[in-house]
Amino acid sequence: MGRPTSKTDLLSAAAASYEEMNQFIASMTEQELATPFTFDDKKKEAHWKRDKNLRDVLIHLYEWHQLLLNWITANQNGEEQPFLPKPYTWRTYGTMNEFFWKKHQNTTLEEAKEMLTESHEKVMDLAESFTNEELFSKGVYKWVGTSALGSYFVSNMSSHYNWAIKKLKAHRKNCKAEEN
Repeated sequence: MGRPTSKTDLLSAAAASYEEMNQFIASMTEQELATPFTFDDKKKEAHWKRDKNLRDVLIHLYEWHQLLLNWITANQNGEEQPFLPKPYTWRTYGTMNEFFWKKHQNTTLEEAKEMLTESHEKVMDLAESFTNEELFSKGVYKWVGTSALGSYFVSNMSSHYNWAIKKLKAHRKNCKAEEN
């Protein structure tokens, strides 16, 4: 399935990719959970070096849910605010991700799972509260800018869950390679 372009597809893709991610997590062995993430240096994006375990990945997803929830709630209440909190921009959001990582180094894996479950439900409920037109027509909300609101939901749900699945599969592959 391509990137969702309707409310129905958005909710379906988010639910399916979230379920797939959770099934993958449930299938992780004790060894995979105990082995720190290490990825080869050919992977250039900062997240390959940043996240060291499943908790880090789940917290990353949770914190981006919080960005979405806070942004929409504030703007719906008449408090104009950009998606990324100050002082961060789309050029410096990597620094923000590092901040999230540092902030949660004492969060347990179980806490991270609970936090993500709760935030996923809130984001799904929020997406459900909008009409298809509100989600996928440009210009409906001035504070969204030139994008459609739905694109923010897609990026923070199904696309982000697929990113997590890819990372977890790469970790599993590394663990199997270390066994041999």
